[in-house]
Amino acid sequence: MKTRPPQHTQQPQPTQPPGSGTGRTAGDPVPGDPVPRPAGRPADPETEHREKVFELKEVSVSYGKARAVADVSLDFFRQHITALIGPSGCGKSTLLRCLNRMNDLIPAARIDGEVLYHGTDLYGPHVDPVQVRRLIGMVFQKPNPFPKSIYDNVAFGPRTLRMEGSMDDIVEQALRGAALWDEVKDKLKESGLALSGGQQQRLCIARAIAVRPEVLLMDEPCSALDPVATLKIEDLIQQLRSEYTIVIVTHNMQQAARVSDMTAFFSVRDDIPGEDGNGGGRCGELVEYADTARIFSTPAERRTEDYVSGRFG
Repeated sequence: MKTRPPQHTQQPQPTQPPGSGTGRTAGDPVPGDPVPRPAGRPADPETEHREKVFELKEVSVSYGKARAVADVSLDFFRQHITALIGPSGCGKSTLLRCLNRMNDLIPAARIDGEVLYHGTDLYGPHVDPVQVRRLIGMVFQKPNPFPKSIYDNVAFGPRTLRMEGSMDDIVEQALRGAALWDEVKDKLKESGLALSGGQQQRLCIARAIAVRPEVLLMDEPCSALDPVATLKIEDLIQQLRSEYTIVIVTHNMQQAARVSDMTAFFSVRDDIPGEDGNGGGRCGELVEYADTARIFSTPAERRTEDYVSGRFG
């Protein structure tokens, strides 16, 4: 298994999209290429026909000498909603942040294994993390609109990237995509901070999709919202699945059952050794990954059944 040095020791990367840059040869995979099946991994007949966007191969994340999550191998599929569930501290959010290199911003973080995006290693030497985050957007647990107008919140990314086209059209399209246009079209110059919590979260979703990503990562997007606002976000997630691949971390098992196509259940182990061979403390691990209906009706693992039935966690 390949080990990467802490991210803060890497030199700045050239501003090129994933899979481009000098040093690559003809035929190397780039985003959008057909994804070959990794050698040595048997086909799953239930998912073989689905297009893979991400392939994680024995991914572990450590903060210093402490492992947060260990040896995760799973695939995420195009235009599917995948829910990551499990008790607190099992590494769900940590793993989510690996998918768009947000862990790079934590000096002590280190990623082992491979994170492939359309066959391209996201942690390869010619991959620009800024471009990665444009293609793979993120919505955080707590709504975090900028202290700017509603219009400027949505336009921030497109302006930074100097996207072509009418900015008015880009803003309107993003707000419509986030099911917010009809509520704010007459007050675009007002502060985004003046919106309700649910509206702020939809504004953050509009800001994320304004730069036209392929993937949306959502880290407990409804945990700070009331039930009515939560329902609106869940309805929106279902609408967005026709255009985006979505990965969502949630502690709400009913929400995972309602909105997702695939569910990955994570738990915590206390017996995984640390880097020095001694006890490494608590560490997250993937227990089971399957279609959501199977996870919640006929899980293969007893720990999964205990969790989804409320017997622990």
